Amino acid sequence: MEIYGKILIIVTPIFLALVMLETAYGWFVKKKAFRNMDAISSMSSGYTNSVKDILGLSITLLTYKWMVDHWTIYRVESSIWLYVIAFVSLDLTGYLVHRMSHEINFFWNKHAIHHSSEEFNLACALRQSISSFVSLFTIFLLPAALLGVPAQVIAVVAPLHLFAQFWYHTTYIGKLGFLEKIIVTPSHHRVHHALNPEYMDKNHGQIFIIWDKLFGSFQEELPHVPPVFGISRPVRTWNPIKINFQHLWLMLKDAWYAQNWPDKLRIWFMPTGWRPADVAERFPVYKIEDPYQYERYAPKNSPWLIGWSWVQFFFTFFLVLYFYGHIAKLGTPNMFVCGAFIYLCVFSYTELMDRNPHAFWFEALKNLVGLGLIYQMGGWFTINDSLPWATTFIAVYFVLSTLVTAWFVWFEIRQAKPHPESTASATPILASQSLTE
Repeated sequence: MEIYGKILIIVTPIFLALVMLETAYGWFVKKKAFRNMDAISSMSSGYTNSVKDILGLSITLLTYKWMVDHWTIYRVESSIWLYVIAFVSLDLTGYLVHRMSHEINFFWNKHAIHHSSEEFNLACALRQSISSFVSLFTIFLLPAALLGVPAQVIAVVAPLHLFAQFWYHTTYIGKLGFLEKIIVTPSHHRVHHALNPEYMDKNHGQIFIIWDKLFGSFQEELPHVPPVFGISRPVRTWNPIKINFQHLWLMLKDAWYAQNWPDKLRIWFMPTGWRPADVAERFPVYKIEDPYQYERYAPKNSPWLIGWSWVQFFFTFFLVLYFYGHIAKLGTPNMFVCGAFIYLCVFSYTELMDRNPHAFWFEALKNLVGLGLIYQMGGWFTINDSLPWATTFIAVYFVLSTLVTAWFVWFEIRQAKPHPESTASATPILASQSLTE
C-alpha cells in the first residue's frame, strides 16, 4: 500500500496536468466547449478508485501467489522474459475480464462507471470502479503462474499496464497506421466507448488489439459513423459514488419485483441490460434508442457554482495527496477514517453539482465530521508534523465551505424557478449539438 501510494503521488499530478493540457488544446485550437462538471466528476471518480485500491478494500478468493506456489510446472529463469510473460498475461486477463463485464449483467455494474461519461477524453479514463469487492478472475493469470512468474513481478507490471491505458482516451489523435493492427489506439477505443449500434460492445483490448481480432470482437472506426459516447441507460448524475451502484440497485429491484423465481435468479447472469419482461413492463427505465437524438445531462449551473466546484475538487486533491503520501504513518484505523472522509467529500460536492436541494446537509455533515476529527486528534491526523499551519487552514475551510454551500443551495437552487435539473433529469441538449455549462 505504501509503495503504491508513493507511485500515485507522482502519477496523479501528471494525469491532472495532461487532462488540463488536453482541455487547453481543445479549447484554444479545436474551439471545443469544455464540460467542467463532467471533468470534475471523472477525476473525482479517480479519487475514489485510488483510495479503495490503496486501502485494499477487496478480497481475492484465489491469490496469484497461491497459484504460483502450487501449480507452476516450469520456472522461467529471471530475465526480461518474466516481465514480457507477465505483461502479456495481464493483457489477456484484462481482455477476458473486460469482455465479461460487457456481456454479463452482474459484472457490468463494476464497469458502467468507466463508460458513464458522455464525453471521451483523458478525464473519463479516470472513471474507475469502487463497486467490486471480490476478485474472481485471478484464475485468468494461470499462464503466468504455470511458468512460475513471481507475484512480485506481477505487482510491478500491473500498475504499468494500468497506466498505459490512459493515453488513448482522446478524440484528438486519429488513426496511427500500422500500429492499428497491433495495439489499442484512440480510434479503437473511441469505438469501445460509443453507444452507436455499429460499435456497441466491441474492442475490449487494453494494450494489444490482437485479442479482439483473434476472438471476433473487433470493430474498426467507420468514417461515416461518428461515435457518440456514453451508455444506453444514462446515469444522469455527476456523483461517481452513486454511479458505481446504479446498475446493481436496478438489478436488486428487478429481482425483488420479478414474479417468478427463475427470473429472480437468472437476472444476474443474463446478457447486460436484460430485465424480466413483467418488471420491464411495470417499471420502465429510460433507454437511449437514437444515439444522435437524446438529452444529454447538463444542469444549468452558474459560473460561480462551477468555480466553487473546482475549489472543492482541488481541496479534496490536497487531502488525497496527503493520504497517498502518509498511508503508513496514518496506520489502522486512521487510514480507513481518512479514506472514508475523502469519499464523503466527493459525495458532498458532487451532490451540489447535481443541484440537489439537500446538498447543504451532506456538506454540513462532512464539515462537522472533519471538525470533530480535528478536535479529537488535536490536528488533521498527523499533518502538524510536516505542515503546522495546515490544520488551521483545513478547519477554516470547513467552516467557510458550509457557509458557501448554504448560499448556493438557498439562492441558486431553492430560490430558482423549478427546472428539470432539480429532479435529476437533463436539459434538452441533443447529442449532436455542442454545449457549454
